[in-house]
Amino acid sequence: MGNILEKLIITKPFLKWAGGKSQLIEEIDKRLPEGLRSAEIDTYVEPFVGGGAVFFHIAQNYPIKHIYLFDINQDLVNCYLAVKQNVKSLITELRQLENSFLAQSQSRREKFYYRIRGEFNKDRSPVKLIFLNKTCYNGLYRVNRNDEFNVPFGGYKKPKICDAENLRNASEVLQCAELICGDFEKSEKYINGHTFVYFDPPYRPLSATASFTSYSKDSFSENDQKRLALFCKKLDQKGAKFLLSNSDPKDGFFEEHYNGFNIERVKASRAINCKAAGRGAVSEIIIVNY
Repeated sequence: MGNILEKLIITKPFLKWAGGKSQLIEEIDKRLPEGLRSAEIDTYVEPFVGGGAVFFHIAQNYPIKHIYLFDINQDLVNCYLAVKQNVKSLITELRQLENSFLAQSQSRREKFYYRIRGEFNKDRSPVKLIFLNKTCYNGLYRVNRNDEFNVPFGGYKKPKICDAENLRNASEVLQCAELICGDFEKSEKYINGHTFVYFDPPYRPLSATASFTSYSKDSFSENDQKRLALFCKKLDQKGAKFLLSNSDPKDGFFEEHYNGFNIERVKASRAINCKAAGRGAVSEIIIVNY
């Protein structure tokens, strides 16, 4: 991988993702380590890339030489790889799907959606994943115990399914990144004292009924949250800088497991609650080791 892009490309995440950080970018940006701006930090690692909002922001605004993006979700990583490596053919296929879908009546669109969903669960096509992401309920990614995508139809009147310009821009930004499927601990060998790591794990539930961890067939458990805290301490000892965002259940978990690090609370807008009254500004946690 060469140096980061010489010219600024204004691009944004090409997928909507639960917990996406587009609305928190300003808060995150003003807490980024100084070494990122001075090029003392030359490597960026994101072990839970998700929608990639922070990656796209950093890649377009800071002089990073090496970028490593991880996620345990194979469908997501394959989608990123398709955008990076085969964006022209991906756009062609996605546009065909979009045209076929929009030409249907509303009732037929629903049948069309479920047909594509069934096909996706057999072939795991990145094109179909983008289509489902733009047309399913609330842009969620959720699978059952059989690893089958099971989000219902969204029913939107004019969904933007194929944003060709943004996909082409995303492909260009992704040329500077290496994409790897795996658990967050797999990222350790890429991290040293000149690395900035951004952690955006599946959030701790705010209540027993608020859990949304069916991001992959193996959910992110309480033990995984504790394992991540220990991993952050290990990276701190290596001299790496990290920033972690998570929910704010106000139960003392983060004060206990991230003792010694800087913990702040910020307001973020959330919209994945099925009830409108449960959406809106909520408190989230940002933790840094600098």
